[in-house]
Amino acid sequence: MNVKVACVGGGPAGLYLSILLKRQDPSHDVTVYERDPEGSTYGWGVTYWRGLLDRLHEHDPESARAVEEHSVRWRDGVAHVGELTARHRGDEGFGIGRHRLLEILAARARSLGVRLEFECEITSADLPAADLVVAADGVGSALRTRHAGHFGTEIRAGRNHYVWLGTTKIFDAFTFAFTETEHGWIWAYGYGFGPEGSTCVVECAPDTWTGLGLDRADEGEGLVLLEKLFADVLDGHPLTGRSGAGAGAPWATFRTLTNRTWARGNLVLLGDAAHTTHYSIGAGTTLALEDAMALSAALRERGTLQDALAHYERERRAALLPLQSAARFSAQWYENLPRYIHLPPERMFALLGQRHSPLLPYVPPRLYYRLDRAAGRLEGLRRLKRWLGPRLARTLQARRPATHGRRTAPGRPDAVRDHSG
Repeated sequence: MNVKVACVGGGPAGLYLSILLKRQDPSHDVTVYERDPEGSTYGWGVTYWRGLLDRLHEHDPESARAVEEHSVRWRDGVAHVGELTARHRGDEGFGIGRHRLLEILAARARSLGVRLEFECEITSADLPAADLVVAADGVGSALRTRHAGHFGTEIRAGRNHYVWLGTTKIFDAFTFAFTETEHGWIWAYGYGFGPEGSTCVVECAPDTWTGLGLDRADEGEGLVLLEKLFADVLDGHPLTGRSGAGAGAPWATFRTLTNRTWARGNLVLLGDAAHTTHYSIGAGTTLALEDAMALSAALRERGTLQDALAHYERERRAALLPLQSAARFSAQWYENLPRYIHLPPERMFALLGQRHSPLLPYVPPRLYYRLDRAAGRLEGLRRLKRWLGPRLARTLQARRPATHGRRTAPGRPDAVRDHSG
């Protein structure tokens, strides 16, 4: 199917879709519109895992080689709980600077003949003439917001507060640090993304946030306090906010976005414009790129545009279900941290790795730990866990009361733009 495509949003999803469309048919007319100047993206690093890298090599080996070359990798996870530390060997993970990822994808898109239009804001009132318009403009998508009633947009706010920061400290493992204060626990996730530094996400409960005065502190005061709280894990390195871009270091609550449908005529949602998953599972960039893979394949294989968009939505919704469940339970694990934090560090870390389980909130943590260790040794218990977990998740999801989230305002909010990967 030969198409003229206008992709609104120059993030990983939009750029990668443009690459795949031009690779499968160079005659496609593809333009990517980005409202910000080239190279002005904020953020530090994104994470991804081996499975995504393998799929990138399958779909476009050239850009995949560049992404892999500029990524750092790790296998260990480290948890610091107060003065105690536990280290586990895990799956191979990767980190890459968001700026570098976008540079790679933009250069590859240009080499294939994609037009990139920066400092070009597109709204519903001035959509370019195209066979297909792709809303890849993030969680605050202006194109989606204009038709939020049609899309059935809902946003569910999380409870905890978090802030996205950078540091010159180079973490050699995916690092968790939990610090107890007189106002409760505060914790950080840290991972390297290149020789220049690491990403550091800090999170805490609302009472801790206000008790520490982080709700009233300006950026500099907040960074100084956090540097003191995490001095041991930072080894004297500073934390950095986004003041260089004049944006400060805003604290936010994570917003889980869903849509009842992803298409309206020739307009289709992609990446964060269609869905978000909590940053603690590190899947945001992966899901956005996989959306692009699925949409490009549907456009190639289906006879009509409407059939292609319907197939894309069905395929991606099915693929997202287990990850959305995992993200929901992961966020709840952190919201209920006091339930787990006083376990011995190696046990707490083991349950941190099990935080996606729908069983964990309903089984006493010490008992769950023992059962999980036993299940690792007995095939019968492993089968029971695999059988029971998804069924419990579906039952709990069905019992959740129907709620309607508020619609997003046009434009891009600072609260959520995927840096977690």
